[in-house]
Amino acid sequence: MRLLFCLFAVQLAQAQSPDPALAYRTPTVRAQGSATITEKPDQIRIDIGVVTQAQTAQAAGAANAKRFSEVVSSMKTLLGDAADIQTISYSVNPNYRYPREGGTPAITGFTANNVVRVTSGDVTLAGKIIDASTKTGANEIRGIEFSVKNEQALRGKALAAAARSARANAEAMAAAIGLRITRVMRVEEATPVQIRPVREMMMAQAKSADVPTPVEPGTIRVDATVALTAEVAQ
Repeated sequence: MRLLFCLFAVQLAQAQSPDPALAYRTPTVRAQGSATITEKPDQIRIDIGVVTQAQTAQAAGAANAKRFSEVVSSMKTLLGDAADIQTISYSVNPNYRYPREGGTPAITGFTANNVVRVTSGDVTLAGKIIDASTKTGANEIRGIEFSVKNEQALRGKALAAAARSARANAEAMAAAIGLRITRVMRVEEATPVQIRPVREMMMAQAKSADVPTPVEPGTIRVDATVALTAEVAQ
């Protein structure tokens, strides 16, 4: 009988004792920090197109090639050795006329479309690039994108600012309950860094022939969020 009582007492004591793993677990605080930084762009990309139409595919392509070579020549003259011109699309497609009463559509001609991307490290040339291309035969300006050449450096600045914010938030929470941070245990991106270049769609507008097309570069926005886990103590 005494033996059974001793066994019961040991089991009861074990049931009431805390989990050793919980007793020695390091207290931590976890916080997030966000940052948004802006930077002036140092690079511009403009997509410029030449569209021509003719009765045959060969004629449409030939007319396009002639006009397109003049556009490229004007770009090289304006930008010099720094000209970065890359073809991003080319197509020759038939034009159809669909009978009102239905039936087989008839080919009425062909359209050739050639689009290049012009990249320059001088953002002040945006308006001049547009004007020079349209004066020599371009009839499509599909869009403008202002960006930065060194995105990695910009990404690093945003992450550093977000990490400082996360540390400050962790310290504030710890201090509010009488604790202090003793060691940062983990830090990581909570969300991927978002770099938002400035994009503009160009619309045809009436202007004086001697006034360049107005284009404002704006600013690049970078958003970053960092999560931080730190050890705390009294």
